[in-house]
Amino acid sequence: MLYVDGYVLPVPKKNVQIYRRIAQKAGRVWRQHGALEFRECAGDDLKAPWGKSFLQMAKAKRGETVFFSWIVFKSRRHRDRVNARVMKDPRLAKMMDPKTMPFDSKRMAYGGFKVLVDA
Repeated sequence: MLYVDGYVLPVPKKNVQIYRRIAQKAGRVWRQHGALEFRECAGDDLKAPWGKSFLQMAKAKRGETVFFSWIVFKSRRHRDRVNARVMKDPRLAKMMDPKTMPFDSKRMAYGGFKVLVDA
């Protein structure tokens, strides 16, 4: 059964290109270690006609957009193995310095999800 790590995070619009470069590098690292997919999606149409918008959920501030991102794995066990290798990869360590991140990592939401429908 496929397994997905998902995240939602607010990113200042002025930092979107910096974040994109980091995400492209991170995506290559995850894929090289076995992830099936790596997606980073920048908010475009975030005014929800019903329910809460991603802007509200992420407590985005003025001048920020929201990223909705996910990584797909074969299973939770596969995710755990891949993520263990990724976290030891020195290429990722260089990018993950909290002082140079182009967003506030304390406002990032993250979780692991079982895929229930794959249509």
